[in-house]
Amino acid sequence: MTCGSIFDPARLRSELSAIEKKLEDPALWSNPQLSQPIMRDRKRIEEQLSYDAELARRSGDIDAYFELARETQTEGHIDPEIEASLTTEIAALRDYTETLESRTMLSGETDPLNAIVTVHPGAGGTESQDWAEMLMRMYLRWAEQQGFKTEINDYQDGEEAGIKSATFTITGDYAFGLLSGETGVHRLVRISPFDQAKRRHTSFASVFISPEIDDSIQIDIKLEDLRVDTYRSGGKGGQHVNTTDSAVRITHLPTNIVVQCQNERSQHKNREKAMKMLRSRLYEYELEKKNAETKKLEDSKLDINFGSQIRSYVLQPYRIAKDHRTKVEVGDVDKVLDGYLDPFIRGYLIMRRNGGVPATATPNDDLE
Repeated sequence: MTCGSIFDPARLRSELSAIEKKLEDPALWSNPQLSQPIMRDRKRIEEQLSYDAELARRSGDIDAYFELARETQTEGHIDPEIEASLTTEIAALRDYTETLESRTMLSGETDPLNAIVTVHPGAGGTESQDWAEMLMRMYLRWAEQQGFKTEINDYQDGEEAGIKSATFTITGDYAFGLLSGETGVHRLVRISPFDQAKRRHTSFASVFISPEIDDSIQIDIKLEDLRVDTYRSGGKGGQHVNTTDSAVRITHLPTNIVVQCQNERSQHKNREKAMKMLRSRLYEYELEKKNAETKKLEDSKLDINFGSQIRSYVLQPYRIAKDHRTKVEVGDVDKVLDGYLDPFIRGYLIMRRNGGVPATATPNDDLE
């Protein structure tokens, strides 16, 4: 067993015991600023102990299958059903350990928080707007597969197809940490469904991920630095379309950061959610400015055009999804577009841990 070397359960149990003693103090609960960090530490340790227990269980199951295979083999041949089950269990354990490895690399202050995802199409009209909607679906499908909750904050339809912009919140443990590497320009190469001549097109869309900060983090926002605009909500139609100017757009003038929300019928609720998104964006903005080891916030907002992409999704003339920073490649691009982002997330976290050095590399770093 190697799981103890990863999680050190004896030390974790000792830390958990010390935390439980602190939580017995009634005075602690009257001060949320003191109790909330302790509660987060308890949750983190309990999760790590559950990971260790799950690793032990899965390893034990595999040991049992090996023993059963030895006992039932005939003339050196293993029962096909047992062999198939053993292969499945080993593959599942490998996937689980890779997931745990990703979790162990999420140690940043904002990594455990929820994620606010914003998607914008690049130049190219209907093509890029359709691609932006495909990206939105990809992240919503990923969140669904992780068991995370999602909420659409803002959605602007494209003229013919796709979206002009969309902002949504993904709620779940470490959602921001897992998706932090998705910020940047994403490139699609395909035969256009909107081109009668069936020519190959290249489309671009940008993705921006910010953490949803909680109320314990104070962000000073001056009212004179804000421009608040209201407008009529739009959407896909139906009875839920608002007929009043309830949608809210807030511009932070010093940084030119813009957030908007139209999900609620009430202008007050939309404004409240927009302010929450603005606090998150400003927090990330200030954090990036102070952290010399990472890119500044504005550096991540590259032109949504050729040469600036972080990842390419090629459907024609061959099929592959490739991250240009980590060199991670996945041949089943349809699976990626359906939410299979684990290899890219893990590759980015390993690269971040290694100080910007990719864990994998191929001779051909660029796609045509």
